[in-house]
Amino acid sequence: MKMSVRAVIPALLVLFLAATVAAQKVETVGGIRVVHNEKGGLWGKTPKAALELVRKIGDIDTEDENVAFNYPSDVAVDAAGNLYVLDSANARIQKFGPDGKYLATIGRKGQGPGEFMMPGDIDIDRDGNLVVSDSSQARIHVIIDGGRDARALVMKDERLYGLRCLGPGGFIARASTYSLPMRDRPAKKAAEMRLFRTLDDEGRITAAFGELTDFGEPLTNATGNAAVFDLGERDAIYIAFNAQNRVEKYSPDGKLLWRADRPLNYGTEVKKKGKFETSGGGVSMSEPEMNKCSVGIAVDGRGRAWVVTLDRQLRKEEQVQTSMTSIGGPGGARSVSVKTTGNTDLRTTNAFKLEIFDPDGVLLGEVPLTHFVDAIRIFGDRLFLIDRERGVTVYEYRIVEK
Repeated sequence: MKMSVRAVIPALLVLFLAATVAAQKVETVGGIRVVHNEKGGLWGKTPKAALELVRKIGDIDTEDENVAFNYPSDVAVDAAGNLYVLDSANARIQKFGPDGKYLATIGRKGQGPGEFMMPGDIDIDRDGNLVVSDSSQARIHVIIDGGRDARALVMKDERLYGLRCLGPGGFIARASTYSLPMRDRPAKKAAEMRLFRTLDDEGRITAAFGELTDFGEPLTNATGNAAVFDLGERDAIYIAFNAQNRVEKYSPDGKLLWRADRPLNYGTEVKKKGKFETSGGGVSMSEPEMNKCSVGIAVDGRGRAWVVTLDRQLRKEEQVQTSMTSIGGPGGARSVSVKTTGNTDLRTTNAFKLEIFDPDGVLLGEVPLTHFVDAIRIFGDRLFLIDRERGVTVYEYRIVEK
C-alpha cells in the first residue's frame, strides 16, 4: 500500500510531538513557564551532541611555571582565538595561543591598576578588552590592549561575583546571598534580597533582580540560594542553582522567562539547617547540610545551556576542602592565600555530567564526564571545564554535533 508524502509528514509530526510531551511536563505557575523534565531528556540514548577532548592545560605536578596554576577560576577567549586563564591564587592571567602554546603573562600581585589579590572572574568586553573582577579589592580591572594599559573601577555599592560583560556595555554580576544578623541590625529577609545586579561602565549598580527562596534561616538561605550563571543570546541570563533542582532563564531586563527541573539521583531537601548565634561578644556558626546539585552553566551559540551537574554526591574519599585566608587593609585585602586539603591526587570520577537544555528549558540530553569539574565556559564550539582544586587543570573540548 502506498502512502502519500502529505500523509507521512503529519504522521511524523504527531510522533515527534508525542515524544516531546513524554519527555517533559510544562505548566504555567504565576504566569511563569515551568518545565518538569523527564530523566535523560529528549535525546534519550542517542545524544545529538558529544565532546571531543582537544587538550589539557596545567597540572598540579608540572615543573613548567607557565602552567603551574594555583586555583584557576575562569577562562576567556578573544576574537583571535587566544585563551586567557585566570590563575587566581597566583594573581595573574596566562595567555595561550589557539594551539595551546603559552604566549604571555598579564598582571601581578598588588593593589594598583592591573594588579590583583584574588581575582575571581575574567571576560572580554565589546571593545576587546580583558575585564577582571577582583572582589577581594572590590575592583573591576579593565585591561586594555593586551596589558599595555589598565584602569580600575571600584565596586561602589557592594562586592559582587561572577562578573560578565553585557553586549551594549556595562556588566552583570551575582550578589552575595549572605545577610547575617549584627549587633546593630537584623539579617535581611530573603524577600528583601535579590540575586543579581547590573552595573554601568563605571561600576555603579543600575538594577537588581532574581528572587531568593526562603529557607527560614540566614545561613541556610545563603547556601540554598547560591547560584552560577552565564549570558546567552542577546544577553539572556541562564542560571543554575548549586543546591536547588532549579534552572532558570531571565530576559536582559531581569524578567523571569522560565524555570526548569529534572529528576536527580538524590534529594535536594535541607538535611539540617544552619545556625548563627551571638552571645556577649562571641559568635557561633554551623553551616547547613544540603546536597550539591550543579556547579556550573554555560550557553552555546544555539542558546543551549550546558549545566555541570552531579550525577551522584561525592564520596568521602573524593572530597576536598579549600580555605582562603585574607589579611585586610585600606582599600581591600593586602594578602590572600589559598590552601586545599584532601585527596588532591585523585583526578578521575564518574560523579559529574553535563545536562543540555534547549532555549525554552527542555532537557535535551546528557554527556557523562570522567573528571572533577568546578567551572565551565563555552566560546563557539570550544568548551572548557576547569578543575580548580585537584589537578588544577583546564580541559578544552570541542563540541561535536551529530
